[in-house]
Amino acid sequence: MTETPDLEQNPAVAKIRAWRPEAVSGLVFFRGELTVLVPREHLRPLAEFLRGDKQLAFTYLSDVTGMDRFPIEPRFELNYHLLSMSRKDSLRLRVALAGDDPHIETVIPVWPTANWHEREIFDLFGIRFDGHPNLRRMLLPEDWEGYPLRKDYPTEGPR
Repeated sequence: MTETPDLEQNPAVAKIRAWRPEAVSGLVFFRGELTVLVPREHLRPLAEFLRGDKQLAFTYLSDVTGMDRFPIEPRFELNYHLLSMSRKDSLRLRVALAGDDPHIETVIPVWPTANWHEREIFDLFGIRFDGHPNLRRMLLPEDWEGYPLRKDYPTEGPR
């Protein structure tokens, strides 16, 4: 059996809490990976802090994933997978979004690699990224109706 570490002692968690305690709404440790639960309004400032802090140096965004938890609210979830190459460390930021208001501020100014990740999530889930410079479909035709990775999308396809 493996022991769960004291998550508050993690260097990233301790620095975030010292910087802005309300930017962390919860912590999850599963299979050796740390996830920081972040309220929507704190994502962009937290991203800027994690990238800009010399000791943490989370300079690489490797992936952004979306998930539909329908019928549970908050319905949508975004996971931002970060790497600190200099520290050989990883961190996941998780943001929950309500089904009736699925939007969040873009992180492209912080990590330019978010561009295509955000477009893909918009295309397939319909989550909007405020301030995105080119938020339009990239996999499906522009006239496609609906968002096929939503759990309430008709299984027989668009009508």
